[in-house]
Amino acid sequence: MATAMVVTDTSHAKIDDKDFEIFCLIWLDANTNAKDNRDTEQKLRSIINRLKKFQHANECQKYIEERSQHERVVMIVSGTLGQEIVPRVHKHRQVISIYVYCFDKKRNKEWADKYGKVKAVVTELDELISRIQADHKIQKMIEEPFSINVYKISGDTGKSTGSVNEDINELIKHCKDIYEGNHFELSNIREFKKDYSSDKALWWYSRQMFFYKTLNAILRTENIHMIFLFRKFIGDIQRLLIKHQVDRRVRVYRGQVMSKNELEGLKKCRNQFISVNSFFSTSTSYRQALSFLNIPDDATDLEPIIFEIVADPKMAGTKPFADISRHSDFPDESEILFMLGSIFRLNSVEHNDNDQ
Repeated sequence: MATAMVVTDTSHAKIDDKDFEIFCLIWLDANTNAKDNRDTEQKLRSIINRLKKFQHANECQKYIEERSQHERVVMIVSGTLGQEIVPRVHKHRQVISIYVYCFDKKRNKEWADKYGKVKAVVTELDELISRIQADHKIQKMIEEPFSINVYKISGDTGKSTGSVNEDINELIKHCKDIYEGNHFELSNIREFKKDYSSDKALWWYSRQMFFYKTLNAILRTENIHMIFLFRKFIGDIQRLLIKHQVDRRVRVYRGQVMSKNELEGLKKCRNQFISVNSFFSTSTSYRQALSFLNIPDDATDLEPIIFEIVADPKMAGTKPFADISRHSDFPDESEILFMLGSIFRLNSVEHNDNDQ
């Protein structure tokens, strides 16, 4: 009997969704298309919109190997298929975490414990979703590719020569296309359309849902058309950063995971000015930035990086940066947010023997 290879894409996006979210959630299980998984899919897509389902290890491996080095893959695997595929894909940079969802936890832990990217072996669905959700909150901060291309949007981003309302409606339509079938995000889009106001721009950005994901993705890919549609909201964020600008010199930190090649490229930029093409999130707490960095011992191509930044608002030409704790959905994170296109001088790249 012939066996058909089944690959299911549940993102339903009518446009190329990899341009709007770098994270992809892969679910490999022979029974992944069972009807009782529909509710589970919705819960998973509320965390990572791009959900790809596979029933065969070879097709799953092929898909992973076709991902670009800038994409990040989170995997859910069954015990049997996990034992087959994990040794084959564990070394790939794109794969950042693996969860084994199985019936026999003890037996599967015996092989899974050999692989540092396996974050958990679980038998309960609620525990699986809870672990993915908690881990992904950190992954979004440290795993997004770090671009140092000089890229700036002019200061009149929030001004328009056309109809802002028409552009907002087009933006809403794009977002609905991207998240089609994702009940969680479609509900957020409806809430956004109904309740958004300029004074809440930082709060919407900090919620790390469709608004945050889409805006950062289109800035990273330099999607000019989508940036233009977002210009009102970029302008709103800029005005709030100016209004709440830090008024004194401040020292902040950011944790980041880089490949060795990316780190070598950064070293070549010593004593040069670099710019990031997105909003740049940092913390006043060194320990908090450090706590996010947890790289498996066998991930030999990755390096944990801590950026230490001294920012002075009185320097000429400085773009706005502000403590957004009071305006954030996560007020306890001591977050200092820098405007996109902020320019930094890279003074040194040093190895810390204590914190590695």
